[in-house]
Amino acid sequence: MSPDVNANNVTPVVIGVDFGTLSGRAVVVRVSDGAELASAVCPYKHGVISQTLPGSTRRLPPDTALQLPEDYREVLRRAVPEALAASGVAPDQVIGIGTDFTACTVLPVTAEGTPLCELPDYTDRPHAYPKLWKHHAAQPEADLVNQVARERGERWLARYGGRISSEWEFAKALQVLREDPEIYERTDRWIEAADWIVWELCGRETRNVCTAGYKGIHQDGAWPDRGYLAALHPDFAGFVEDKLAHPLSQLGGRAGGLTSRAAEWTGLPEGIAVAVGNVDAHVTAAAARTVAPGQMLAVMGTSTCHVMNSDVLAEVPGMCGVVRDGIVPGLWGYEAGQSGVGDIFGWFADTSVPDDYVRQAGELGVSIHDLLSAKAAGQPVGGHGLVALDWHSGNRSVLVDHDLSGVIAGLTLATRPEEIYRALVEATAFGARTIVDAFDASGVTVTEFTVAGGLVRNPFVMQVYADVLRRPLNTIVSDQGPALGAAIHAAVAAGAYPDIHAASAAMGRVREAAVLPDPERADAYDELYAIYTDLHDHFGRGGDGALHRLRRIRNRVTPG
Repeated sequence: MSPDVNANNVTPVVIGVDFGTLSGRAVVVRVSDGAELASAVCPYKHGVISQTLPGSTRRLPPDTALQLPEDYREVLRRAVPEALAASGVAPDQVIGIGTDFTACTVLPVTAEGTPLCELPDYTDRPHAYPKLWKHHAAQPEADLVNQVARERGERWLARYGGRISSEWEFAKALQVLREDPEIYERTDRWIEAADWIVWELCGRETRNVCTAGYKGIHQDGAWPDRGYLAALHPDFAGFVEDKLAHPLSQLGGRAGGLTSRAAEWTGLPEGIAVAVGNVDAHVTAAAARTVAPGQMLAVMGTSTCHVMNSDVLAEVPGMCGVVRDGIVPGLWGYEAGQSGVGDIFGWFADTSVPDDYVRQAGELGVSIHDLLSAKAAGQPVGGHGLVALDWHSGNRSVLVDHDLSGVIAGLTLATRPEEIYRALVEATAFGARTIVDAFDASGVTVTEFTVAGGLVRNPFVMQVYADVLRRPLNTIVSDQGPALGAAIHAAVAAGAYPDIHAASAAMGRVREAAVLPDPERADAYDELYAIYTDLHDHFGRGGDGALHRLRRIRNRVTPG
């Protein structure tokens, strides 16, 4: 099939759908050059369920983050038809649809794919609902997963930087077994939302190599064995073969054809190609043209996911994983990440800004973030006397410990809100530098650093990152990086391009060296980064330290 003209002699387009933390968005993309013709956003009605289940008053335990599958379907019903209508494109021009999802967002379903939370008997059971990526209540299970793996000398543990995260499939499933055995027993399939939504679109279960490798501990063609699983819990021995194992599909592959039900939801032609599922950060690599070795992509939003391809296999401390074919076929795909970035800035803006600042922002017609950024941008590096630790949502890399929490050192009675805001932005940049340094020191050299995600639009944040990292930043052109990446994969699945590399070259777009570091500020940041590293190691590597004890006290006295 030609990228310029399809079988009906019309210009072909593809649809990319990005399922985020709070909303889903659809984009209509021209196959020949990646031009985005229109997009539409559908907020999740229920957002992140962290306090009570819908219709219930019972408080959920701390660190719970659930979602409702019907919110995902509503994105297909609303965002896709709205984007298609806005584009002016006829449905018969659409040759494929691709999707991406936050990960690890995972849910228990029946053998037919029905989420357990949609069964009448289980609507009041928290463990019947999808667990969002930011569900961190499975940290005790993650600790056990890691402890037993170390004791048994499991070779796959090194592929994850020495630790499996509480965000991932095994820890979350083990939490269900330990806390609600009935739900665990009723679960026929434990499936990533990235694969479940593809099931909804094409009517058949598929599993993608990306989530299986990074979130499901699938390495070198195998899962953890029954002996290891039984050591975690006797009833967990059959977890893989009963609820998880399934043939894996390559990224960019065709999962199936759009069903009549999904065609009715979306307004798209029945039978068009549905691409194999993918993760939001990993799929964005194609949109940002970061599919060659050494090109690190940071997808910066509520959290940041760092992904990079390499032709070298190495053990990088604290990496989230290294997976063969995990980003593009034929290369080793590395992942690291920061659990809180934009979420941290949002928390501060929502909870810690004086009324006077809100009034100023209103008078200027700007957001609180823009006001704080403008006030902070004029400060000299180090002028606030602060260094913060960016662990408000725990640490994903390089410590892999979600029982850690945020720290701000150096506060005085003279500290201003914009100074704290700047320290938080700097902390996330220091966290990114910690990750880059770990890769470089392990022989997986970072040659380029490209940024995608909503924070690309904040010049102050981008400049801080360039200065802290001491390197130019490339920035993605698209405001819808994951959705564009999903659309690029749809073009490959539909046969318009032979592989992801070719499709990325034709359809991806990036601004090279869009933000340059300032040498003087970079030198000044080296001093602050040294202090950050001291605090990082003191609070993060001290075993049962102050932050862990505080978390235990909070969990003991918090209802739920």
